[in-house]
Amino acid sequence: MSASGPRVARMQAPAPVLGRRALNRALLARQHLLARHEASVLDEVTHLVGLQAQAPWSPYTALWSRLAPFSPTELGDLLVGREVARVAAMRSTVHLLTADDALLLPVLTAAVGERGVRGKGPFSDTLHALDLAELAAAGREILEAEPMTPARLGERLRERWPQGAPEALAHGVRYLLALVQTPPRAVWGRSGATVWTTTRAWLGREPEDLDDPETHDAALRQVVLRYLAAFGPASTADVQRWIGLTRLAPVLEGLRGELVAFRAESGPSGRPGRELFDLPDAPRPAPETPAPVRFLPDFDNVLLSHADRGRIVSEDDRQAFARANGLTPGSVLVDGFVAAAWSLRRDRATATLEVQLLRPLARAERDEMAAEAEALARFLAEDADAHDVAIVNA
Repeated sequence: MSASGPRVARMQAPAPVLGRRALNRALLARQHLLARHEASVLDEVTHLVGLQAQAPWSPYTALWSRLAPFSPTELGDLLVGREVARVAAMRSTVHLLTADDALLLPVLTAAVGERGVRGKGPFSDTLHALDLAELAAAGREILEAEPMTPARLGERLRERWPQGAPEALAHGVRYLLALVQTPPRAVWGRSGATVWTTTRAWLGREPEDLDDPETHDAALRQVVLRYLAAFGPASTADVQRWIGLTRLAPVLEGLRGELVAFRAESGPSGRPGRELFDLPDAPRPAPETPAPVRFLPDFDNVLLSHADRGRIVSEDDRQAFARANGLTPGSVLVDGFVAAAWSLRRDRATATLEVQLLRPLARAERDEMAAEAEALARFLAEDADAHDVAIVNA
Protein backbone atom coordinates (compact mmCIF):
# COMPACT_ATOMS: atom_id res chain seq x y z
CA MET A 1 0.00 0.00 0.00
CA SER A 2 1.39 3.41 -0.94
CA ALA A 3 1.58 6.34 1.42
CA SER A 4 -1.30 7.98 -0.39
CA GLY A 5 -3.60 5.04 0.17
CA PRO A 6 -4.72 1.97 -1.81
CA ARG A 7 -4.60 2.07 -5.60
CA VAL A 8 -7.94 2.05 -7.33
CA ALA A 9 -8.10 0.04 -10.53
CA ARG A 10 -9.43 2.01 -13.47
CA MET A 11 -12.53 0.48 -15.00
CA GLN A 12 -12.45 0.47 -18.78
CA ALA A 13 -15.61 1.90 -20.28
CA PRO A 14 -17.66 -0.70 -22.15
CA ALA A 15 -17.44 -0.57 -25.93
CA PRO A 16 -20.35 1.26 -27.58
CA VAL A 17 -23.03 -1.01 -29.03
CA LEU A 18 -23.90 -0.78 -32.72
CA GLY A 19 -27.33 -2.05 -33.68
CA ARG A 20 -28.41 -3.63 -36.94
CA ARG A 21 -29.41 -0.36 -38.59
CA ALA A 22 -26.22 1.40 -37.52
CA LEU A 23 -24.14 -1.38 -39.07
CA ASN A 24 -26.30 -1.27 -42.17
CA ARG A 25 -25.82 2.45 -42.71
CA ALA A 26 -22.08 2.20 -42.11
CA LEU A 27 -21.83 -0.58 -44.69
CA LEU A 28 -23.92 1.27 -47.27
CA ALA A 29 -21.92 4.46 -46.82
CA ARG A 30 -18.62 2.69 -47.44
CA GLN A 31 -20.02 0.76 -50.36
CA HIS A 32 -21.28 4.03 -51.92
CA LEU A 33 -24.85 2.73 -51.80
CA LEU A 34 -26.29 5.63 -49.80
CA ALA A 35 -25.40 8.01 -52.62
CA ARG A 36 -23.72 7.35 -55.93
CA HIS A 37 -20.05 8.29 -55.82
CA GLU A 38 -18.05 10.36 -58.28
CA ALA A 39 -14.90 8.36 -58.93
CA SER A 40 -13.09 6.51 -61.68
CA VAL A 41 -13.79 2.82 -62.13
CA LEU A 42 -10.19 2.06 -61.20
CA ASP A 43 -10.44 4.00 -57.95
CA GLU A 44 -13.75 2.32 -57.07
CA VAL A 45 -12.42 -1.18 -57.71
CA THR A 46 -9.43 -0.31 -55.53
CA HIS A 47 -11.60 1.02 -52.71
CA LEU A 48 -13.91 -2.01 -52.72
CA VAL A 49 -10.90 -4.40 -52.71
CA GLY A 50 -12.34 -5.88 -55.89
CA LEU A 51 -15.81 -6.89 -56.95
CA GLN A 52 -17.24 -10.39 -57.05
CA ALA A 53 -17.12 -11.37 -60.72
CA GLN A 54 -17.76 -15.08 -61.18
CA ALA A 55 -20.58 -13.97 -63.47
CA PRO A 56 -18.85 -11.80 -66.09
CA TRP A 57 -21.43 -9.02 -66.21
CA SER A 58 -22.02 -8.63 -62.45
CA PRO A 59 -19.40 -5.88 -61.93
CA TYR A 60 -21.18 -3.67 -64.45
CA THR A 61 -24.40 -3.65 -62.43
CA ALA A 62 -22.43 -3.30 -59.19
CA LEU A 63 -20.65 -0.20 -60.50
CA TRP A 64 -23.80 1.24 -62.11
CA SER A 65 -25.42 1.23 -58.66
CA ARG A 66 -22.42 2.85 -56.99
CA LEU A 67 -20.96 5.41 -59.41
CA ALA A 68 -22.29 8.54 -61.08
CA PRO A 69 -21.56 8.70 -63.88
CA PHE A 70 -20.60 5.17 -64.90
CA SER A 71 -19.68 4.17 -68.44
CA PRO A 72 -19.44 0.42 -69.11
CA THR A 73 -16.89 1.08 -71.82
CA GLU A 74 -14.56 2.48 -69.14
CA LEU A 75 -14.51 -0.88 -67.41
CA GLY A 76 -14.18 -2.75 -70.71
CA ASP A 77 -11.21 -0.59 -71.69
CA LEU A 78 -9.53 -1.29 -68.34
CA LEU A 79 -9.91 -5.03 -68.90
CA VAL A 80 -8.48 -4.86 -72.41
CA GLY A 81 -5.73 -2.51 -71.21
CA ARG A 82 -4.79 -4.95 -68.42
CA GLU A 83 -5.34 -2.38 -65.68
CA VAL A 84 -7.95 -4.65 -64.09
CA ALA A 85 -8.34 -8.42 -64.39
CA ARG A 86 -10.72 -11.20 -63.38
CA VAL A 87 -8.83 -13.52 -61.04
CA ALA A 88 -9.77 -15.93 -58.25
CA ALA A 89 -8.82 -14.46 -54.88
CA MET A 90 -10.96 -14.07 -51.73
CA ARG A 91 -12.79 -17.29 -50.91
CA SER A 92 -11.15 -18.65 -54.08
CA THR A 93 -13.91 -17.03 -56.14
CA VAL A 94 -13.38 -14.90 -59.23
CA HIS A 95 -13.06 -11.18 -58.50
CA LEU A 96 -12.51 -8.14 -60.63
CA LEU A 97 -9.25 -6.72 -59.26
CA THR A 98 -6.84 -3.96 -60.11
CA ALA A 99 -3.58 -5.19 -61.61
CA ASP A 100 -1.76 -4.51 -58.33
CA ASP A 101 -4.31 -6.48 -56.33
CA ALA A 102 -4.31 -9.30 -58.90
CA LEU A 103 -0.61 -9.73 -58.14
CA LEU A 104 -1.13 -9.57 -54.37
CA LEU A 105 -4.44 -11.04 -53.23
CA PRO A 106 -4.21 -14.48 -54.91
CA VAL A 107 -0.80 -14.92 -53.26
CA LEU A 108 -2.16 -13.84 -49.89
CA THR A 109 -5.11 -16.24 -50.17
CA ALA A 110 -3.25 -19.14 -51.81
CA ALA A 111 -4.03 -21.40 -48.85
CA VAL A 112 -7.74 -21.20 -49.70
CA GLY A 113 -7.14 -22.63 -53.16
CA GLU A 114 -4.88 -25.33 -51.80
CA ARG A 115 -7.64 -26.39 -49.40
CA GLY A 116 -9.97 -26.65 -52.38
CA VAL A 117 -7.61 -29.12 -54.05
CA ARG A 118 -6.66 -31.14 -50.98
CA GLY A 119 -10.19 -31.41 -49.60
CA LYS A 120 -12.95 -33.81 -50.57
CA GLY A 121 -14.70 -33.17 -53.86
CA PRO A 122 -15.70 -34.70 -57.19
CA PHE A 123 -12.08 -34.69 -58.40
CA SER A 124 -10.42 -35.96 -55.22
CA ASP A 125 -9.50 -39.39 -56.59
CA THR A 126 -7.46 -37.82 -59.38
CA LEU A 127 -5.94 -34.88 -57.53
CA HIS A 128 -5.00 -36.65 -54.30
CA ALA A 129 -2.88 -39.10 -56.29
CA LEU A 130 -0.77 -36.34 -57.88
CA ASP A 131 2.20 -34.27 -56.82
CA LEU A 132 0.44 -30.91 -56.71
CA ALA A 133 3.66 -28.94 -57.13
CA GLU A 134 4.29 -30.80 -60.39
CA LEU A 135 0.72 -30.18 -61.53
CA ALA A 136 1.01 -26.46 -60.80
CA ALA A 137 4.37 -26.23 -62.62
CA ALA A 138 3.01 -28.06 -65.66
CA GLY A 139 -0.09 -25.88 -65.76
CA ARG A 140 2.01 -22.72 -65.51
CA GLU A 141 4.31 -23.81 -68.32
CA ILE A 142 1.41 -24.64 -70.64
CA LEU A 143 -0.65 -21.52 -69.97
CA GLU A 144 2.28 -19.11 -70.15
CA ALA A 145 3.21 -20.53 -73.53
CA GLU A 146 -0.36 -20.19 -74.82
CA PRO A 147 -3.56 -19.01 -73.12
CA MET A 148 -6.26 -21.63 -73.50
CA THR A 149 -9.68 -22.80 -72.38
CA PRO A 150 -10.04 -25.09 -69.34
CA ALA A 151 -11.05 -27.96 -71.64
CA ARG A 152 -7.96 -27.57 -73.81
CA LEU A 153 -5.74 -27.24 -70.71
CA GLY A 154 -7.16 -30.48 -69.33
CA GLU A 155 -6.37 -32.32 -72.56
CA ARG A 156 -2.81 -31.00 -72.58
CA LEU A 157 -2.29 -32.05 -68.96
CA ARG A 158 -3.61 -35.53 -69.68
CA GLU A 159 -0.71 -36.01 -72.06
CA ARG A 160 1.45 -36.07 -68.91
CA TRP A 161 -1.05 -37.81 -66.61
CA PRO A 162 -2.96 -40.20 -68.91
CA GLN A 163 -5.00 -41.68 -66.07
CA GLY A 164 -6.32 -38.32 -64.94
CA ALA A 165 -9.66 -36.91 -66.04
CA PRO A 166 -9.07 -33.69 -68.03
CA GLU A 167 -11.69 -31.81 -66.00
CA ALA A 168 -9.99 -32.82 -62.74
CA LEU A 169 -6.54 -31.77 -63.93
CA ALA A 170 -7.75 -28.37 -65.12
CA HIS A 171 -9.71 -27.93 -61.89
CA GLY A 172 -6.55 -28.53 -59.87
CA VAL A 173 -4.57 -25.93 -61.82
CA ARG A 174 -7.37 -23.39 -61.43
CA TYR A 175 -7.10 -23.68 -57.63
CA LEU A 176 -3.31 -23.88 -57.46
CA LEU A 177 -2.43 -20.94 -59.72
CA ALA A 178 -3.52 -17.32 -60.01
CA LEU A 179 -5.24 -17.39 -63.40
CA VAL A 180 -6.64 -14.48 -65.37
CA GLN A 181 -9.76 -14.92 -67.47
CA THR A 182 -8.63 -12.98 -70.50
CA PRO A 183 -10.68 -10.60 -72.68
CA PRO A 184 -12.83 -10.42 -74.71
CA ARG A 185 -14.74 -12.32 -72.01
CA ALA A 186 -16.47 -9.81 -69.68
CA VAL A 187 -15.87 -6.87 -72.01
CA TRP A 188 -19.08 -4.85 -72.48
CA GLY A 189 -20.67 -5.49 -75.87
CA ARG A 190 -18.45 -8.44 -76.68
CA SER A 191 -18.47 -12.16 -75.94
CA GLY A 192 -15.84 -14.80 -75.47
CA ALA A 193 -15.12 -18.17 -73.91
CA THR A 194 -13.23 -18.60 -70.66
CA VAL A 195 -9.54 -18.53 -71.56
CA TRP A 196 -6.86 -18.76 -68.89
CA THR A 197 -3.31 -17.55 -68.50
CA THR A 198 -1.27 -16.64 -65.42
CA THR A 199 -1.21 -13.21 -63.83
CA ARG A 200 2.52 -13.06 -64.50
CA ALA A 201 2.07 -13.67 -68.22
CA TRP A 202 -0.93 -11.36 -68.60
CA LEU A 203 0.22 -8.43 -66.48
CA GLY A 204 3.92 -8.66 -67.32
CA ARG A 205 5.00 -8.51 -63.68
CA GLU A 206 5.89 -11.01 -61.02
CA PRO A 207 3.31 -11.68 -58.30
CA GLU A 208 4.14 -10.31 -54.86
CA ASP A 209 6.76 -12.32 -52.99
CA LEU A 210 5.26 -13.01 -49.57
CA ASP A 211 7.50 -15.90 -48.56
CA ASP A 212 9.08 -13.84 -45.78
CA PRO A 213 6.72 -14.03 -42.77
CA GLU A 214 7.15 -10.36 -41.89
CA THR A 215 6.34 -9.28 -45.44
CA HIS A 216 3.34 -11.60 -45.51
CA ASP A 217 1.99 -10.32 -42.20
CA ALA A 218 2.47 -6.69 -43.19
CA ALA A 219 0.55 -7.26 -46.43
CA LEU A 220 -2.24 -9.05 -44.57
CA ARG A 221 -2.57 -6.21 -42.07
CA GLN A 222 -2.93 -3.68 -44.87
CA VAL A 223 -5.58 -5.76 -46.60
CA VAL A 224 -7.53 -6.09 -43.35
CA LEU A 225 -7.48 -2.31 -42.95
CA ARG A 226 -8.75 -1.94 -46.51
CA TYR A 227 -11.52 -4.43 -45.76
CA LEU A 228 -12.63 -2.37 -42.78
CA ALA A 229 -12.65 0.78 -44.92
CA ALA A 230 -15.05 -0.89 -47.36
CA PHE A 231 -17.03 -3.30 -45.13
CA GLY A 232 -16.58 -2.35 -41.47
CA PRO A 233 -17.26 -2.26 -38.61
CA ALA A 234 -16.52 -5.97 -38.50
CA SER A 235 -15.67 -8.85 -36.20
CA THR A 236 -12.77 -11.23 -36.63
CA ALA A 237 -15.24 -13.79 -37.95
CA ASP A 238 -16.48 -11.27 -40.52
CA VAL A 239 -12.96 -10.64 -41.83
CA GLN A 240 -12.32 -14.37 -42.04
CA ARG A 241 -15.55 -14.98 -43.94
CA TRP A 242 -14.68 -12.29 -46.48
CA ILE A 243 -11.13 -13.36 -47.23
CA GLY A 244 -11.53 -17.11 -46.71
CA LEU A 245 -8.61 -17.41 -44.28
CA THR A 246 -8.76 -18.52 -40.63
CA ARG A 247 -6.94 -17.66 -37.39
CA LEU A 248 -6.95 -13.92 -38.00
CA ALA A 249 -7.59 -12.94 -34.36
CA PRO A 250 -3.88 -12.13 -33.81
CA VAL A 251 -3.95 -9.83 -36.84
CA LEU A 252 -6.87 -7.81 -35.46
CA GLU A 253 -5.31 -7.81 -32.03
CA GLY A 254 -2.07 -6.47 -33.47
CA LEU A 255 -4.00 -3.65 -35.14
CA ARG A 256 -6.00 -2.77 -32.04
CA GLY A 257 -3.94 0.34 -31.36
CA GLU A 258 -4.94 1.72 -34.79
CA LEU A 259 -8.62 0.84 -34.47
CA VAL A 260 -11.70 1.60 -32.41
CA ALA A 261 -13.82 -1.13 -30.87
CA PHE A 262 -17.59 -1.60 -30.67
CA ARG A 263 -20.00 -4.37 -29.71
CA ALA A 264 -22.77 -5.85 -31.78
CA GLU A 265 -26.17 -6.09 -30.15
CA SER A 266 -26.81 -9.00 -27.81
CA GLY A 267 -28.50 -12.01 -29.33
CA PRO A 268 -31.64 -13.77 -28.07
CA SER A 269 -29.57 -15.58 -25.44
CA GLY A 270 -28.60 -12.28 -23.87
CA ARG A 271 -24.89 -12.98 -24.31
CA PRO A 272 -22.76 -9.97 -25.27
CA GLY A 273 -22.52 -9.31 -28.98
CA ARG A 274 -19.29 -9.87 -30.87
CA GLU A 275 -16.52 -7.33 -30.66
CA LEU A 276 -16.37 -5.19 -33.78
CA PHE A 277 -13.29 -3.38 -35.06
CA ASP A 278 -13.26 -0.26 -37.19
CA LEU A 279 -11.14 2.58 -38.51
CA PRO A 280 -11.44 5.65 -36.28
CA ASP A 281 -12.42 8.08 -39.02
CA ALA A 282 -14.56 5.77 -41.18
CA PRO A 283 -18.15 6.92 -41.82
CA ARG A 284 -20.80 5.66 -39.40
CA PRO A 285 -24.01 7.48 -40.34
CA ALA A 286 -26.96 7.71 -37.99
CA PRO A 287 -29.25 4.66 -38.12
CA GLU A 288 -32.16 6.81 -39.36
CA THR A 289 -30.20 8.08 -42.38
CA PRO A 290 -32.40 7.57 -45.50
CA ALA A 291 -31.24 4.82 -47.85
CA PRO A 292 -32.38 4.79 -51.49
CA VAL A 293 -33.50 1.76 -53.46
CA ARG A 294 -30.48 0.03 -54.95
CA PHE A 295 -30.22 -2.94 -57.33
CA LEU A 296 -27.31 -5.33 -56.74
CA PRO A 297 -26.04 -8.08 -59.03
CA ASP A 298 -25.92 -11.75 -58.15
CA PHE A 299 -23.13 -12.51 -55.66
CA ASP A 300 -22.47 -8.88 -54.77
CA ASN A 301 -19.78 -8.78 -52.09
CA VAL A 302 -21.93 -6.56 -49.89
CA LEU A 303 -24.05 -9.66 -49.25
CA LEU A 304 -21.21 -12.16 -48.84
CA SER A 305 -18.51 -10.48 -46.80
CA HIS A 306 -19.66 -10.93 -43.20
CA ALA A 307 -20.18 -13.95 -40.98
CA ASP A 308 -23.23 -12.12 -39.61
CA ARG A 309 -25.15 -10.93 -42.67
CA GLY A 310 -28.04 -9.59 -40.61
CA ARG A 311 -26.80 -6.06 -41.20
CA ILE A 312 -28.19 -6.27 -44.76
CA VAL A 313 -30.29 -9.41 -45.19
CA SER A 314 -32.33 -11.47 -42.74
CA GLU A 315 -31.72 -15.19 -42.50
CA ASP A 316 -35.25 -15.93 -43.78
CA ASP A 317 -34.73 -13.72 -46.82
CA ARG A 318 -31.29 -15.20 -47.44
CA GLN A 319 -32.83 -18.67 -47.46
CA ALA A 320 -35.51 -17.44 -49.86
CA PHE A 321 -32.74 -16.61 -52.31
CA ALA A 322 -31.21 -20.09 -52.19
CA ARG A 323 -31.31 -22.09 -55.41
CA ALA A 324 -30.59 -25.78 -55.88
CA ASN A 325 -27.80 -25.01 -58.36
CA GLY A 326 -26.07 -22.63 -55.96
CA LEU A 327 -26.86 -19.59 -58.08
CA THR A 328 -28.62 -16.53 -56.72
CA PRO A 329 -30.64 -13.82 -58.44
CA GLY A 330 -29.86 -10.14 -58.19
CA SER A 331 -31.16 -8.44 -55.06
CA VAL A 332 -32.89 -5.15 -54.32
CA LEU A 333 -32.26 -3.03 -51.25
CA VAL A 334 -35.16 -1.07 -49.79
CA ASP A 335 -34.39 1.08 -46.75
CA GLY A 336 -30.95 -0.50 -46.86
CA PHE A 337 -32.04 -4.14 -46.54
CA VAL A 338 -32.74 -6.88 -49.08
CA ALA A 339 -36.44 -6.73 -49.94
CA ALA A 340 -36.67 -8.30 -53.41
CA ALA A 341 -34.97 -10.34 -56.10
CA TRP A 342 -34.64 -9.30 -59.73
CA SER A 343 -33.81 -10.68 -63.15
CA LEU A 344 -33.81 -9.35 -66.71
CA ARG A 345 -35.90 -11.05 -69.37
CA ARG A 346 -35.61 -10.42 -73.11
CA ASP A 347 -38.66 -11.09 -75.32
CA ARG A 348 -38.18 -10.11 -78.92
CA ALA A 349 -37.55 -6.36 -78.86
CA THR A 350 -38.62 -5.78 -75.24
CA ALA A 351 -36.43 -6.02 -72.16
CA THR A 352 -38.37 -6.57 -68.94
CA LEU A 353 -36.81 -6.22 -65.52
CA GLU A 354 -38.82 -8.52 -63.25
CA VAL A 355 -38.80 -7.87 -59.49
CA GLN A 356 -40.04 -10.50 -57.03
CA LEU A 357 -40.90 -8.87 -53.71
CA LEU A 358 -40.01 -10.63 -50.46
CA ARG A 359 -42.36 -8.42 -48.44
CA PRO A 360 -45.05 -5.81 -49.10
CA LEU A 361 -43.84 -2.28 -49.82
CA ALA A 362 -45.28 1.14 -49.17
CA ARG A 363 -46.48 3.00 -52.25
CA ALA A 364 -43.54 5.42 -52.22
CA GLU A 365 -41.05 2.53 -51.94
CA ARG A 366 -42.71 0.70 -54.81
CA ASP A 367 -42.64 3.80 -57.02
CA GLU A 368 -38.96 4.38 -56.26
CA MET A 369 -38.22 0.73 -57.01
CA ALA A 370 -40.06 0.91 -60.34
CA ALA A 371 -38.11 4.00 -61.42
CA GLU A 372 -34.75 2.47 -60.51
CA ALA A 373 -35.72 -0.80 -62.19
CA GLU A 374 -36.56 0.93 -65.44
CA ALA A 375 -33.26 2.82 -65.38
CA LEU A 376 -31.38 -0.46 -64.84
CA ALA A 377 -33.29 -2.16 -67.67
CA ARG A 378 -32.28 0.66 -70.01
CA PHE A 379 -28.67 0.31 -68.90
CA LEU A 380 -28.49 -3.48 -69.27
CA ALA A 381 -30.48 -3.66 -72.51
CA GLU A 382 -29.65 -0.44 -74.28
CA ASP A 383 -30.28 -2.11 -77.65
CA ALA A 384 -33.89 -3.08 -76.83
CA ASP A 385 -36.69 -1.17 -78.53
CA ALA A 386 -38.79 -1.09 -75.36
CA HIS A 387 -38.17 -1.46 -71.63
CA ASP A 388 -40.66 -2.67 -69.08
CA VAL A 389 -40.82 -3.38 -65.35
CA ALA A 390 -42.85 -6.15 -63.72
CA ILE A 391 -43.13 -6.11 -59.92
CA VAL A 392 -44.52 -9.35 -58.50
CA ASN A 393 -46.00 -9.20 -55.00
CA ALA A 394 -44.74 -11.36 -52.18
